Order: sequence, then structure tokens, then C-alpha cells
Amino acid sequence: MAWLSLGMETDCLHAEALADALLEHGALAVSIEDADAGTPNESPQFGEPGSLTRPGWDRSRVVALTAANTDAARLIAACAKQAGLATSPPYTQEAVAEQDWVRVTQAQFEPIRVSARLWIVPSWHDAPDPEAMVLVLDPGMAFGTGSHPTTRLCLEWLERSVTPGLSVLDYGCGSGILAIASARLGAAEVVGVDIDEQAVIASRSNAERNGVSARFQGSGRELNGQFDLVVANILANPLKVLAPAICGHVRRGGRLALSGILSEQTGDLIAAYAPYLPLHLADTRDGWVCLAGVKP
Repeated sequence: MAWLSLGMETDCLHAEALADALLEHGALAVSIEDADAGTPNESPQFGEPGSLTRPGWDRSRVVALTAANTDAARLIAACAKQAGLATSPPYTQEAVAEQDWVRVTQAQFEPIRVSARLWIVPSWHDAPDPEAMVLVLDPGMAFGTGSHPTTRLCLEWLERSVTPGLSVLDYGCGSGILAIASARLGAAEVVGVDIDEQAVIASRSNAERNGVSARFQGSGRELNGQFDLVVANILANPLKVLAPAICGHVRRGGRLALSGILSEQTGDLIAAYAPYLPLHLADTRDGWVCLAGVKP
């Protein structure tokens, strides 16, 4: 079965309303993109939750996937009116052939080499190196497939830091990848915690798939104890707010690593943690940093 892709341009004030209207009128999927993507006028939308006062782009491109027999002009006219646009925006249309979308999606995710001995491999791939330590992980609802620089920075820190018998806390566990890696590297006790219950469910499933023992819990349950190693890959603002709690779970002489931090946020994070634990720049990649330190 073929489909029809419709693309139209509007501004950030009407893009979401237009997308909602298209979905209400039967579009199968709708995306909003930067109409200037790939040009010098491209405007990346970076920032933490709440930091963007006006999300979206002045020149937004709305793309809708519809049935092949859709009357495009009529659909766009109706949706433009519903979205509060004075006139229908100009549009493009393109036929989309039926594909094996599962196979197409899977093809986008290849094994990731973290180090000489550590690989992250989707379940539909064979391990490139049969002698390597393999973490089996599929893309899912929870953050952390190993492709993001912050995840890589934390994995590399864990590989340098975990020795058999240590205890590890993964604070903000996402997919559980850091906790699972810690267990594979020889940690005796591994705990992961996250505010998102879906992340907790995903982490448990991923740990079971990898045959490791780790305990995962939501933030509604009290987290007790101190650990030899604590790693938190979240975002700068939550990391600052959570500084007393995170440092409270690091035992004296234990080590802490933080990521999810942009290079320009380094000073603020070091200052926020200074009353509890001295941090230094441990590593950096693609504009992101990993901070680490030892609790006195």
C-alpha cells in the first residue's frame, strides 16, 4: 500500500495547531521540523525542560503522512482554517512506497564500540567481536542506547572505575545501560533509580535480557545506603538541585561521576557540588562533559 507525504510551511505559533488538526482529520503521522535545517539559518532547539520560552521555529515545516487517495488541497484548507491560518499554506506532496518499516528502523541502529572490550549491540545484530563484553540493548522508550556522547562518557568512566566487588548506584537509570555495564564489569551490588516508571520497567527488562543482577526502583520508594561508585547522567539543572541527595549516597572515599552537562555548564556544576564533593573535569566529547570526584 502506498502513502502520501504532505509538506507545508508555517510559523512556530501555528505549527502545533496545524499538526493537531492534521491528526484529527486522519493523518497517520505528523512531524514538525526546522524549515531551514541544513542551511546557515538552521536553529537548533537545545536546552533543558523549561529553558525554552518559545519552542519551535519561525519557519516551521509540518510534514504529514496520509492515505494515498487523500484530497490534499481540501485537507490542508480545512486544517489551516482550524489552526487559525488566514490562508492555506503552499504544500508539496510525494508518494511514499510501502516498506518493511521494522527493517528500515532497525537498519538505523548498528553495534556501537565503546572500547576495545565493550560493545553495545541491538538484539537483531550479531556481536562484531565474539571475545568482547557485549551489552544487548534495543532502542526503546527510555533514554540511553549508548549513542549519545553523555552515555559514552559514563560508560568509559565506569570501565575505568569498576572493579570486582564494588557497589554501584545508577541515579537516573533510563534504559539501565550504566547499571547493566557495571554488573558486567564485576560490581557486586548494582542499584538503579529513576523518576520515570517506564524507565524502571525498561531497565528491569534489559537487565534480564543481559543476564545480570541489578535492582531498579522508582523515586517514590525511599533509596537507602551508600555506594562505592555513583553515576548520574541526567541534565545540569536537576543535577544541581539533587546535589545533596546524590552526594549523600556516595560513601566516604567513594567516587562520583556526573554527565548530561554541556561544556559551558561545567563551572556551575563544580560550584554546586563543592560543599559536598570536589569535582574535576574527567572527560569531554562533542560539547558535553563528564565530571568526577572522590568524597572526602
